[in-house]
Amino acid sequence: MENVVAPKKSLRNISDTNLLLIITIVVFVFMYAMAIICLGSGFLKPQNFFNILNENASLIILSCGMSLVMITGGIDISVGQVTALVCMSCAVLLDKSGGNVVTSICLAVAIGLAFGIVQGTLVAYLEIQPFIVSLAGLFFAKGMTTIVNANPFNVEHKAFVAMRSTRIEIPFMGSYNKKGMYIPAYIEIGVVVAIVVVILLFCLLRWTRIGRNFYAVGGNALSARLLGINVKKTKFIAHLLCSVLAGIGGYVYFMHVGSGSPSHADGAEMNAIASSIIGGTLLTGGVGNIVGTFFGVLSLSTIKNIVSSLGLDEAWWTNITVAFMLCLFLLIQSLVLRRKAGAKK
Repeated sequence: MENVVAPKKSLRNISDTNLLLIITIVVFVFMYAMAIICLGSGFLKPQNFFNILNENASLIILSCGMSLVMITGGIDISVGQVTALVCMSCAVLLDKSGGNVVTSICLAVAIGLAFGIVQGTLVAYLEIQPFIVSLAGLFFAKGMTTIVNANPFNVEHKAFVAMRSTRIEIPFMGSYNKKGMYIPAYIEIGVVVAIVVVILLFCLLRWTRIGRNFYAVGGNALSARLLGINVKKTKFIAHLLCSVLAGIGGYVYFMHVGSGSPSHADGAEMNAIASSIIGGTLLTGGVGNIVGTFFGVLSLSTIKNIVSSLGLDEAWWTNITVAFMLCLFLLIQSLVLRRKAGAKK
């Protein structure tokens, strides 16, 4: 007689990363479907989904960088203020210092690179706690943003305004308004950048040696060291990439808002952490998926849109709902860890 493989065995063969990814996608699809059923046809319009992408392109990039650090067992809470610093610095460069679009992009990347080198060195080679290092980075970026310019203003640089106003139309996805006029669906340039980042980081984690090293270091740094992995270098690269992505995400945010302000991206680091957790990245490290993080951002934004559509516009309702989602996914992660521990016995 042939041996029949029990379903439980096949479930256990699914990795923690893939299991959490499946749960995240299922939750997002369920929430979006419930929004369509309960809140009318507004969610049926493709542009509603594209608007989620347009509004959260920078958060997708920030969350991807956060996931890299969290997979290695670290954290970076400076990314929100780095975004604000990038916005203000690029705004001043374009409108008050005679810069152009190319130099502003280079400045954004350079700011992220500088934060990455400093913070990565302190965390990886001086072995200072990532939370403390990135907290210092947060306060430094916040202070520097005000030093660069304390007053918010809109950027009027012609080339930048033209780039910011560019819309990429999606064929056959438009809709008709109440007057019978066809409104084409579109995405902003930042969405393309975000999708490219997701694809590149997915490939990095799945098919490169450094990607495997991220998981190994986050899972067990001592075991990774015994396997010959340079733990310090791996942590340095993770923090470097996170900060560089904060610089890129900051510029994408800048293209979306078109202004500089010390209050820009306030709380973005918390949203990035929440999106990573909802996307299946464990706070303890070793488990995570960039595609999951992408859907984590979509889930977080969708639940906020649902709360707003219900007429609960007060900030505390959104915060309470996000807190509930975080608790739910932390509980799911806890169950996954128990499953892993049970499989080892």
